Parts: sequence; C-alpha cells; structure tokens
Amino acid sequence: MAINHGTRRSVVGAHYGTRDWLAQRATAVLMAVFTVVVLASVIFSRGPVSYESWAGIFHPQWMKMLTFATIVGLVYHVWVGMRDVLMDYVKPVGIRLALQVLVIVWLVGCAGWAIQVLWRV
Repeated sequence: MAINHGTRRSVVGAHYGTRDWLAQRATAVLMAVFTVVVLASVIFSRGPVSYESWAGIFHPQWMKMLTFATIVGLVYHVWVGMRDVLMDYVKPVGIRLALQVLVIVWLVGCAGWAIQVLWRV
C-alpha cells in the first residue's frame, strides 16, 4: 500500500540562483565601468566628436580589450536574463528550447558582429 505524502514539486533549472545572481552583478559592474571610461574619454577629448576622435578612443589595445570583455559580459548578462525569463514564463519544453536556441544564435551573431567592428578600428 503506497502512501502519498503531499504533492510532487516540479523543479525547473539546475540551481543556478546564486552563481547567476553574482554573474549578473559582476557583468553589470563591468558595463558600468566601461560606460564611465567611454564617457570620460568623450568628455575630456579635445575638439568636437567626430569619427576620427571616436575611433581614436577605441584605438589603444587596452580599450579594445576592455570593450571585448564588456561585449562578452553583456552577452552573458543577456543570456542569463533571457534564460530565466524563458524558464519562468514559457512552459512547453519544445517551444522554450527553440526560443533559447534562437536567443543563443542571436547573441553569438551580435557578439561576432561587435567584435568584427571593434577590430576594424
């Protein structure tokens, strides 16, 4: 005779909680630092903002590396947020998987394009 104690709870995800919460905060700090650096570069640049001065901001290797790290951080930040939204609000597994794949393809494409633009400067 089987005794049923309560209901079975369907657990979604793999206990991403704390790790992803910290990752979102770290990537947000990285994006804030990048924003401050770019704003300071624009404010303290001499003369009007032109294509040449804008490209000059991103010419040094350290700025390219900071921008690259920010792009990677932004992509991860968006992925964690979109994954959580899809896991919370899209219940059919097949549709959720398809949407997650579309998000990944879109983010990889955007990151590739951004990095291509960055290394042209």
